[in-house]
Amino acid sequence: MENVHLADEDDLYSGYDYNPAFDTESEGNPVCGARSVRSPSACFVFQMTAKFPGTSTGGRPVGTSFGLRNPMASSLGRPMTGAVQDGAARPMTAVRAAGYSSTMARGSTFDPLGQSKGAAPPLESRNDDTPEEKIKILEKKVNDLIEESCMAQSRGDMQLALDKAKEAGRKERALVRQREQTGTADHINLDLTYSVLFNLATQYANNDMFPEALNTYQVIVKNKMFSNAGRLKVNMGNIYFKQKNYPKAIKFYRMALDQISNAHKEMRIKIMQNIGVVFIRMGQYSDAITSFEHIMSESPNIRTGFNLILCYYAVGDRDKMKKAFQKLISVPLGIDDEEKYIPPNDDPHTNLVLEAIKNDQLHQMERERKALAEKFIMTSAKLIAPAIESSFAAGFDWCVEMVKSSPYVELANDLEINKAITYLRQRDFNQAVETLKMFEKKDSRVKSAASTNLSFLYFLEKDYEQADRYADLAMMADRYNPAALVNKGNTLWVRGDHEKAAEFYKEALRNDASCTEGLYNLGLTYKRLGRPEEALDCFLKLHAILRNSAQVMYQLASLYEMLEDPTQAIEWLMQLISVTPTDPRVLAKLGELYDSEGDKSQAFQYYCESFRYSPSSIEVIEWLGAYYIDTQFCEKAIQYFERATLIQPTQVKWHLMVASCYRRSGNYQKALDTYKDIHRKFPENIECLRFLVRLCTDMDLKEVQDYATKLKKVEKMKEMREQRVKSGREGSSRSRRDGSASSGESTLTYIRVLCVCDSGQSSHGTSAKGERLSAKLRALPGSNEPYETSRQQVLDASYVDPLGPQLERPKTAARKRNEDDEFADEELGDDLLPE
Repeated sequence: MENVHLADEDDLYSGYDYNPAFDTESEGNPVCGARSVRSPSACFVFQMTAKFPGTSTGGRPVGTSFGLRNPMASSLGRPMTGAVQDGAARPMTAVRAAGYSSTMARGSTFDPLGQSKGAAPPLESRNDDTPEEKIKILEKKVNDLIEESCMAQSRGDMQLALDKAKEAGRKERALVRQREQTGTADHINLDLTYSVLFNLATQYANNDMFPEALNTYQVIVKNKMFSNAGRLKVNMGNIYFKQKNYPKAIKFYRMALDQISNAHKEMRIKIMQNIGVVFIRMGQYSDAITSFEHIMSESPNIRTGFNLILCYYAVGDRDKMKKAFQKLISVPLGIDDEEKYIPPNDDPHTNLVLEAIKNDQLHQMERERKALAEKFIMTSAKLIAPAIESSFAAGFDWCVEMVKSSPYVELANDLEINKAITYLRQRDFNQAVETLKMFEKKDSRVKSAASTNLSFLYFLEKDYEQADRYADLAMMADRYNPAALVNKGNTLWVRGDHEKAAEFYKEALRNDASCTEGLYNLGLTYKRLGRPEEALDCFLKLHAILRNSAQVMYQLASLYEMLEDPTQAIEWLMQLISVTPTDPRVLAKLGELYDSEGDKSQAFQYYCESFRYSPSSIEVIEWLGAYYIDTQFCEKAIQYFERATLIQPTQVKWHLMVASCYRRSGNYQKALDTYKDIHRKFPENIECLRFLVRLCTDMDLKEVQDYATKLKKVEKMKEMREQRVKSGREGSSRSRRDGSASSGESTLTYIRVLCVCDSGQSSHGTSAKGERLSAKLRALPGSNEPYETSRQQVLDASYVDPLGPQLERPKTAARKRNEDDEFADEELGDDLLPE
């Protein structure tokens, strides 16, 4: 083997040397049988060493008969495999390590992985400057823009979606021009063009740009190269429907219907449903009935059945209303039974699977479909019940019987409760109560609902004992019913047990955190208990749920006023008038708060707005009249006080203010006439007689003696009355001292009437209204002094001049909501179960 070498990487034939044993030419034999590979005339002796590293023959001697060996006898003259040459046996391939040989080839190195060749050549870089590559890049950009437009629409950003769609349209047109320039117009991507135009039309429609959307749809429909583009006429019909162009909408719906084959049954049904809805909008109920009847015969669904009942109700066909209702309750929903989600055994794996699918999207969709079906059935029953029979009660009974024989058996009890609610709307409380009492022996859910409504009814009738009784029954049937707990709290509230009422409201909130009635009542309870901070917390939480509730905003303003934070109170009242801008009480309250802050101009503005919406509010009239007197515009104050005389004609105070305004404005004759008119209406009024004496004296009128005589007579009568009252009081005091202790304890000498105000108000607030209605009046000037004098003269202990030069204007307050009077209407959210 000394002549056998490993194949060198540079010379594929380096392992094979010339052997004279195979040289046949030297013997004159012309047969080309086994020439050496070095011979220029070699025929079939080839080097089989692979040039790829890691193969079975790479870098080692060949273990086949192609190697040179000692001459052995064979038919072809080739040596046998494994022959020994020069005393060295040829190693077997199967028992030698790859890449290893004890006899290394001359000049070879151990490199089984072929790493001596160096790194692989780099990949050829793609040339982006070719027209085809530019076209591909542009197509990708167009597709990306379409996708971005759709994603923006899904997020609700319609303007961005439209901008992206327009940009995609511009780039797609540039792409078409580039293909035409390169001579590849035959390879224009029609699907891409269709996608761009369709998305652009959709975004136009979403942005209410209906003319542009219709033009884009026309481009698609008129292009014959787009297959099935006629279906887009449905979208065009939808746009005409939004524009209330109903004849054109029907035209395009029918054109789309003609271009859709019968194989697409569901699509045809939906288009026919659209046609029926358009006919309803046009008032063509007979045509709508034709469309809906065809749908109900081919592929019935809940929505179409409901629309069909509406059409029959519109035309007044009783028999067909009944038949349509029967079809409606027999429509299959195609949803699984709820029992499927009940664990059948204690298998933990099965329970985990059921727990996972109990609230998945499919089950949510099934629940929504079932809720929609129940809503349509309930609405249909309430609609047709008064029309299909002679009375609504008989109609409800028929509907209940039909529902009981349908898959919606559980709706029968709800229909009975709606029957009772209908009695309530008709003010037939006795029938409503009788209907609800039938549920006392039903299952717990229905019993709880009926008892809750009965408690509500008795509460409205102020029969608090029965209301409490049925609230207890409702809680016994279902302790987790928040409406029953709220009603129980209400009955305790009216009895004055506010602490216990608050506990029931809290329990209702623990059972249902979204129970707004319980949260509102809890806030009022805290307010009544004198805990404004806790009440404020409740109403702030409620405001987060009911953002535009006027009552909640008013309560927040009232609480901040109790907490002596007028700035926050004004801020909440400003939010309130943004919701109810015409509420005169809120406007007057804003005027009062600004007046207390010293901002007279803002107070005047809001009092004027309040007067504009409610010109009969005495408090607002009094404030405005006093404001004009302060600003020395007595003529303008006259119109307000004259209105007060119309509202309260028996109050002499307003008549005297009108006369005094005339006197201060210099119109003495009008003032005299006014005082005379007051004297005719109130002949025993001392103040009026004094002004008459004064004016007649200054004007040298003959009636002065008559008025002076009347004045003395009236004053004498007043003194006599006061003396009698005084002696009566002294006698009663003496009898109390002489009487026994027991009789003295049991006898009430007088009753002091308290004005019960809100629990958070201070003591001065309780008398504020009385102070406003009895303004501080100034004394008349002396007989020889001008009317403009500022010196006071007290003529009588019970009278002062109502309009002196330094009149102190009374600070009025807007009428507050009285929780005691408006308990059932405003403060308590007495619950009626949702229909």
